[in-house]
Amino acid sequence: NAGFHLAHLAADMVGKEAVICIGVGNGNNGGGGLVAARRLASWGYNVHLDFFTEITKELPKKQLERAVLFGAKEESIEDPHLWIDAYLGFSQRLPLDKQLVEIIHKANASKAKRISLDIPTGFPGDQDADYFQAEKVLTLAAPKRILYGLPLQVEILVADLGIPDEVYEKFGTEKLPFDQNGIIRVKR
Repeated sequence: NAGFHLAHLAADMVGKEAVICIGVGNGNNGGGGLVAARRLASWGYNVHLDFFTEITKELPKKQLERAVLFGAKEESIEDPHLWIDAYLGFSQRLPLDKQLVEIIHKANASKAKRISLDIPTGFPGDQDADYFQAEKVLTLAAPKRILYGLPLQVEILVADLGIPDEVYEKFGTEKLPFDQNGIIRVKR
């Protein structure tokens, strides 16, 4: 579901002529980025994958195979129209690897529109760090407190993952009133 919603958000931001770069890592966030790559490629978008590490875990490996079968290219691109950050997710550890910091600097200096999946890679909760500076952040299931430290111009969206109401109740979190599109904007 995360990859599905990410693909729709990306498609809403750019036209079919756009070149899309999706940065992926070896975890669940990377898997979500690869699902988005597969969907976008199947819809006719020009999708390139940017890796900062080898994909070794089974689920992301399967998603990578599927994305490539549908037309995603396993090479980064210099000047994409849209750069999607699915490098690391909620459980990222700081400080970031030097190579990943260089990728983030390149992305932030580019003219590309930028989306982060769940939490921007490298974001520690304050704006003084090296992190992927997205225009939109698509977080999953519920807003994360850390995202409220992002600049106010960053649009925070929450995607419905189909989690049962009982799970929200168990964690004392209110389920957002998702509509049929499954994405809701967080007001700050």
